[in-house]
Amino acid sequence: MTALPPIALGVNIDHVATLRQARYREMPDSSNAEPSPKEAAEIAEGAGAEGITAHLRMDRRHIQDADIVAIKQVVRTKLNLELGNTPEILQIVLAVKPEDVCLVPESREEVSTEGGLDVTGQFEALKPTVATLQEAGIRVSLFIDPEDHQIAASAKLGAEFVELHTGAFANAAGAEKDHELTRLIRGSAHAHALGLAVNAGHGLNYQNVRAMFELPHLVELNIGHSIISRAVTVGLDAAVREMKALLRR
Repeated sequence: MTALPPIALGVNIDHVATLRQARYREMPDSSNAEPSPKEAAEIAEGAGAEGITAHLRMDRRHIQDADIVAIKQVVRTKLNLELGNTPEILQIVLAVKPEDVCLVPESREEVSTEGGLDVTGQFEALKPTVATLQEAGIRVSLFIDPEDHQIAASAKLGAEFVELHTGAFANAAGAEKDHELTRLIRGSAHAHALGLAVNAGHGLNYQNVRAMFELPHLVELNIGHSIISRAVTVGLDAAVREMKALLRR
C-alpha cells in the first residue's frame, strides 16, 4: 500500500502579535516591541511549515499592516491572509498580493473567529471580492462550516478551496465529537466532489489533530493558538516540528 503524503501545515502567527500588542499596542513599531511576527514566520518555515497564515482584522487587535508587508518579504513558502469581506482590507491585500486568501466572518466582539462564513446568505456580496482576488492571481478559500449548502455555494462562487471550520469538533466530547467528525468527513468528500480543494482548521491541538486523518482529500491544516502556546515552553521551532511529526500519516 502506498503511504499517504503528510498533511501540509500552515502556522497561524496571529497570537505572536497578540503577545506583542499586550504591551506595545500604542507603539508596535518601537524597537523594543517584541515578539516579532516576521521572525516567527521565518522560524516556523525553517521548522517545516508549508505556509504562514495571518488574519488582518478591521480593529487591528493583533496583526498590523506593517506586519503583513514584512512577513510577505521573508516568506518563502506561501502567505495565506485571512480577512473579512471589507473594502479597506481588500485594498491592502491587493497591494501585498499573498499567494492565498481565506475569507472569514469577523465580529469585533469575538476573541477568535467563531463559526463559518455564511456564503449562501452573502453570495452576492462575496462574488465581486472573489473575482477581484482571482484576477490579481490570488487563490481564494472560504472558511465555512461543513454544511452542504455552504459547500455548494462556495463551489458556485468559483473558490479554489474551502477551509472547513473544525471548532465544533474541537469543543465537543463523547458522541457529539463523533458526530462533528462525521460532519467534517462528509463535508470534505462533498467539497472534493464539487471540485474544491479542502483545508481545515480552528481549535486543533496536539491531542486532537490526528483525527483529521479521517477527512478524505484533506490538503492542509491551519493551526495557530496551540502551536504558539506550546512554543512558550519548548520554543517555536520545536513546537512546529512536533506538530509536523503528528501530521505524518
